[in-house]
Amino acid sequence: MNIITEKLLQVSRSVTPIFLFVWLIHFFLVPFSSTILTAFVLGTICIIIGLTLFLVGVEIAISPIGEYIGKGIARSNKISVLIIVGLLLGFMISMAEPSLTVLGNQISLVTGGAVEGSLLVFIVSLGIAVMVVIGLLRIVYTWSFMAIMLTSYSIILLLSLFASSEFLSIAFDTSGATTGSITVPFLLALSAGISSLKKNSVRKGADSFGLVAIASAGAVITVLFSNLINPTDSLTGDLEISFGLNGSIFLNLFEIGKNQFSDVLSAIAPIAIIFILYQILFLKLPKRKFHRIMLGVIYVITGLLFFLTGVNFGFINIGSIIGFELMKGNQNTWFYILSFLLGMVTILAEPAVAVLTEQIERVTAGALKPVFVLTALSFGVGGATLLAAFRVTSDSLELWHILLPGYLLVFILSFFNSKTIVAMAFDAGGVASGPMTATFILGFIQGAAEGAEGASVLIDGFGMIAIVAMMPVLTIQLFGLVDAYSKRSSQ
Repeated sequence: MNIITEKLLQVSRSVTPIFLFVWLIHFFLVPFSSTILTAFVLGTICIIIGLTLFLVGVEIAISPIGEYIGKGIARSNKISVLIIVGLLLGFMISMAEPSLTVLGNQISLVTGGAVEGSLLVFIVSLGIAVMVVIGLLRIVYTWSFMAIMLTSYSIILLLSLFASSEFLSIAFDTSGATTGSITVPFLLALSAGISSLKKNSVRKGADSFGLVAIASAGAVITVLFSNLINPTDSLTGDLEISFGLNGSIFLNLFEIGKNQFSDVLSAIAPIAIIFILYQILFLKLPKRKFHRIMLGVIYVITGLLFFLTGVNFGFINIGSIIGFELMKGNQNTWFYILSFLLGMVTILAEPAVAVLTEQIERVTAGALKPVFVLTALSFGVGGATLLAAFRVTSDSLELWHILLPGYLLVFILSFFNSKTIVAMAFDAGGVASGPMTATFILGFIQGAAEGAEGASVLIDGFGMIAIVAMMPVLTIQLFGLVDAYSKRSSQ
């Protein structure tokens, strides 16, 4: 089986549950117009094609580039090289992240341009760049992962005291959205490349995880800090839900694709240019390997173009319609049930999940099977979307009511798990909040917030990604404790 066929089957298995879910909702709960359904079907086809090509490109280009550069940084034995390259790569990888682009566009749309999406992505990327450097220094100097996370979240807690409720939700959502389908495989490969040169196999395994989690904390810090130095007035916003299309469906699809092309090209081109320069000056791979990696870059660009086109054409809108109609029809029970189930199936469609589970199995020499991580992620994300649903229907439940006790429990559990499990759990939180979560479920919750009486799209619609990013950290650590206890009991 060639790599394209393998990835096509993987993506099809992932997207099919969501596709079938929408059709069941159409037949039994919320009937859609033929135009909306056609747009959803075309969007799904684009997403399947896009994710297939993208994952092929990640495997043959993005991951090898990350690992080659990681090994190059380690071999240089120069902290100046690590800092400069880490800043450049952290910034560019974040700018290229599709789920962050989607979130930035959605924030700009909802706020009517009061929060500019491109500026938000730039600010987030600065935070990611700085924290990537700190994460790489941690690997080199074997700094404590939990010390960095405790310091980072203490800073976040302090900055949160000065942020508005609207901006707080946006800041935490950017953290989850940054760690998606490009950022995760690249950072995992980068950390694996640096840690692979360590002689201590235990440290090597622990250091292979954690960089994703450290990087994502930088997003919250810089967004909250930007709000502190440039306070905004109280933000307001509404979600415009489209129940039809103007003009030809295919012309609409083409226009969306054309609008995405320059963004995709400008996001990926800097990564390719840095690798080409690295190849010419230092790496000097054989032509065949170099050409294969450049072909992978083309796959990534083409895949991202198809994916973002499908997302913006079909997925976000139909998710918004489902949430809106359920709230307008006062079908709260179905809203809660669907929130949990959609969370469980959508996480399986996240492209970075497969990358993480494979790395976990490889690093732990098969001790932790993918089914362990997938089960923990499914329950975690299902529970997270259910909590987000409760926020929409409750007047008194605020985001910090969930995040503050949640992260306190996360840090308490970290003292009872191995360092590898803890770093892995934090990385899984970032993986869970990728492009599928940042599109379909985000649209679903925001549509519900738009339809619910007394709810705010800005306050209740955002914040969902932040909860999704936190819950897997809890569930994987809980599963880790249960697994460790059962192994001790069987001995």
